[in-house]
Amino acid sequence: MRTSLRKRFGKRVAALRKAAELTQEELVDRCGFARSYMSRIESGKANPSLDAIETLADGLKVPVKALFED
Repeated sequence: MRTSLRKRFGKRVAALRKAAELTQEELVDRCGFARSYMSRIESGKANPSLDAIETLADGLKVPVKALFED
């Protein structure tokens, strides 16, 4: 069974955050999100909007497409 896009996206966000040596709290501060929302994104339980995806990319200092690469 294929993993859902939300779960794969969340894992990718978490991996990029860790590669940037950021805590969830630091990324939350950069993005202006609630910590609970960031947790839901990384666990694949949230369905972030296009605006939120752009904000995440900016906070991680990566292009948007990097959030969708395997």
